[in-house]
Amino acid sequence: MKGKVYLVGAGPGDIGLLTVKGLRCLQKAEVVVYDFHLNAQVLNYINHDAEFIYAGKRGGRHTMTQDEINEILVQKAKEGKIICRLKGGDPFVFGRGGEEAEALAKNGIEFEVVPGVSSSIAAPAYAGIPLTHRLYSSSFAVVPGYEDINKKESAIDWSRLATCVGTLVFLMAVKNIDLLTQKLIENGRSPDTPVAVIRWGTRPDQRTIVGTLKDIGEIVKEKDIKPPAVMVVGDVVRLRESLKWYEKKPMFGHRILVTSEHAEGFEPLEELGAEVIEFPTIKIVPPERYDDLDSAIDRIETYDWLIFTSKNGVKYFFKRFFEKERDIRELKGIKICAIGIKTAGEIKKYGMKIDLIPDEFRAEGLIESFTKVNSQQIVPPQPPLDKGGSEGGVSTNILVARRGTSYDKLLKGTRFLLPRAENAREIFPEKIRELGGQIDLPVAYRAIKPEFAGKRLRRFLKEGRISIATFTSAATFNNFREITKEDADDLLKGVAMAVIGPVTAEAIKKAGLKVDIMPKEATIEALVDEIIKWAEKVNESS
Repeated sequence: MKGKVYLVGAGPGDIGLLTVKGLRCLQKAEVVVYDFHLNAQVLNYINHDAEFIYAGKRGGRHTMTQDEINEILVQKAKEGKIICRLKGGDPFVFGRGGEEAEALAKNGIEFEVVPGVSSSIAAPAYAGIPLTHRLYSSSFAVVPGYEDINKKESAIDWSRLATCVGTLVFLMAVKNIDLLTQKLIENGRSPDTPVAVIRWGTRPDQRTIVGTLKDIGEIVKEKDIKPPAVMVVGDVVRLRESLKWYEKKPMFGHRILVTSEHAEGFEPLEELGAEVIEFPTIKIVPPERYDDLDSAIDRIETYDWLIFTSKNGVKYFFKRFFEKERDIRELKGIKICAIGIKTAGEIKKYGMKIDLIPDEFRAEGLIESFTKVNSQQIVPPQPPLDKGGSEGGVSTNILVARRGTSYDKLLKGTRFLLPRAENAREIFPEKIRELGGQIDLPVAYRAIKPEFAGKRLRRFLKEGRISIATFTSAATFNNFREITKEDADDLLKGVAMAVIGPVTAEAIKKAGLKVDIMPKEATIEALVDEIIKWAEKVNESS
């Protein structure tokens, strides 16, 4: 039984330009044959049981010839596989997708073409250059800039191209730029025609230079512009100064590494122009054994408090709770504590009311919240200790409890259930026990190190293409070091380190690195706010 091939255009770089249909094809692919000139973050959307085949070329170095690519597509389809041929830009705009489609058709293999956003359109748009404009140009042409234009059999009619088209877009033109501009001038285009060259269009390292036909070649050499780049020739380039929008975004130019499993909460940084690179160094999985969690669920009615410290804790607890065919109504009478707004939001999905969200998201703040609740329950109203009703900034009720009730009795008889991650911190449970409470700590989930190579990440770090690295736990940092091997710490030098919480900060300092960004509140939202403030200071200083 023959398979099927989807020829999918991944767009020019900005991952948001991948089409919905292209994404659907990726998600069901069993084999993915992909190129170099695309945002590799697209691969995060693919079923990781899929077979990945790299077929790209970089700097003229071919991993596979076109014939070999055609052959592998045919071969995998004959094995009955669903294949996604993932190409940068659009498959049929100088992407050799037509040749691949021909090979499939010749072998009777079913295929579909999913168009992508071509860099010929996207790069100028992100540089603030419309290809057509009522006052400047009513036509445009897209031309390959890599062709040997001196060969006799060239299909380009320079005499017509130079003067009969309003806007010219040359793809992959950097190496031939002197010859291209010379041909245009020789065939009647004014030497003073505005020209823009856009490198890595739609990406954080997008770079745009502007000149004229007579001097753009020299400017390219002077500014050391390398491929890949798009060249735009025409009066529409004059609009760039007033229409450039992408490069004005406050986070433009920043690539932010996210090492947690999901990049939820980091979207505001993308809105401000940054690119978020997901490189999860932890993977959340169920516990190896359910004995302790099952035992706790079986006697759920004996607990006074059910505490959740993360969305994962909520998800994995209720997943097992319902697998054991328990009813949500069995939690009636048990108070619910959530650490953080996101955790509370996850709990509310189950139609449950939150009884306590501590002001502080650390163990110490959690203890303070429980002692406050219990002090108000076990101590009768007392006259204020001073006129202000407080002493040293602490509420009167707590002071009464502290003076009239010893610490070892404050939580006596109170039973807590805290489904949590394997190897979590012990500060909070120890304090609960010191105060006379009883607490069970079944493992609801584990954080393990994913099994994949960090080759691309290492390259980005070596090339200085990541400006900020975020770590939400000591595990994310320690696993990062293991994945990126021996020179991990050297790779992070020059990268701003953003962390959540003092424990993570301590792990980074222990490695001899500096923590640049750490919010007072241990949430992704607070971390994002601090990253934005940090970027503003960097922009001001530069």
